[in-house]
Amino acid sequence: MTTKTIENNEAKNHGGRKFLYASIIIVLLAISFGSGMYSVGKNKYIDDLAKKETKYVGALLDKYTPAQKTLSSDVDFALFWQTWDELKEKYIGSDQINDKQLFYGALKGMVASVQDPYTVFMEPVVAEEFSDDLAGTFEGIGAEIGIKDDILTIIAPLPDMPAEKAGIKSGDKVFAINGTSTSGITIDDAVSKIRGKKDTEVTLSIAREGEKNLLEIKVKRGQIIVKSVKTEMLTGDILLIKVSSFNNDTDVLFSNAVREALDKNAKGIILDLRNDPGGYLESAIEMASEWVENGKIVIEQFADKNKKNEHLSRGRARLKDVPTVVLINKGSASASEIVSGALQDHKKALILGEKSFGKGSVQTVVNFDDGSSLKVTIAKWLTPNGRSINEEGIEPDLVVPFTIEDFKADLDPQKDAAIELIKNGMKKDLIKVKNAETASTTNELDQ
Repeated sequence: MTTKTIENNEAKNHGGRKFLYASIIIVLLAISFGSGMYSVGKNKYIDDLAKKETKYVGALLDKYTPAQKTLSSDVDFALFWQTWDELKEKYIGSDQINDKQLFYGALKGMVASVQDPYTVFMEPVVAEEFSDDLAGTFEGIGAEIGIKDDILTIIAPLPDMPAEKAGIKSGDKVFAINGTSTSGITIDDAVSKIRGKKDTEVTLSIAREGEKNLLEIKVKRGQIIVKSVKTEMLTGDILLIKVSSFNNDTDVLFSNAVREALDKNAKGIILDLRNDPGGYLESAIEMASEWVENGKIVIEQFADKNKKNEHLSRGRARLKDVPTVVLINKGSASASEIVSGALQDHKKALILGEKSFGKGSVQTVVNFDDGSSLKVTIAKWLTPNGRSINEEGIEPDLVVPFTIEDFKADLDPQKDAAIELIKNGMKKDLIKVKNAETASTTNELDQ
């Protein structure tokens, strides 16, 4: 078997580079959340694929072989096989039970017992889907999901994708998928239920803040092709760089965005990481290094407090002198939290918006010979100053809400506040914030 290390949300088989799959991007797309998030974006028939006989052919090897590792004195592994045999003998549908299916199910249950939504066993077809999702092309609804407070939650709908067009919003809580309750659901199960072929529909039962009743929203799945970085030159020579995820194309596209900022002599940059579920760790480090010339970008802290990896800046820092505002919200996770946390600690940008998701755990992927894999949490991310990202998130320097009313009115108060900051020199200015979650209606900023 082989192992790979992933994040935000594993190892990127790309020159040995590690990645952090920000949450498993579940795109109904993507990441998968990730790495926290998973990417639901391919085919709903994943469960059917997993049950196909072609995936389970072969003999069951070493069935009653004694355990090779030492077990606790009160663990009698014979009980496992007794349960196995009783199920095969007495279950009403025993003639339809496949040994390999039982075996994979047992492994899934064992891994799920640690009660970490990001530690999962993936049978071969799921492992293949997990790998393919990072390519940025698949069929799905175009949204990231995660488990937040034990509830399946929409982390971020992707721009112009089916989920957003159907009215799905960040923070929506999914209480049922096609009428089936999501209580106790795992990320993998949610992915398998939401995925589906292009032009098929999935119905999500949504609880939304401000709504008294559940919303039944039907989403028609489509082909999802996403470029992770887009740019727009705003009035005042301010370059908006929107990063939707940290995928295979991010390094090249972001480098192009940096060149555009320099070629056009941008007076300021707005780095929009809102609803960005994360992705490759390496891409997060590369991105932050365009502002941070020296020092740490992120710290990988293991269970042993004396063991940690410090990921350092690449030293390019082509944007170190360009006034920068970073936009985040509760849909910003993993790699996007690493970037915003690094720029905040190094005082290279002002962070504006709302508190981020808080997905800062690190996973390793172990690939087995049969094509299955195990994704297991091994560490957590800390900002350069030692702040924990996991479950804590990144607090913005300036809290600016984005309400449902703003969305309906096609307003973006967060982007507007960022533009005002840059135009005013990002100095000790008073920025008026409507409905800000602060004691005052103004926030005083220091650069």
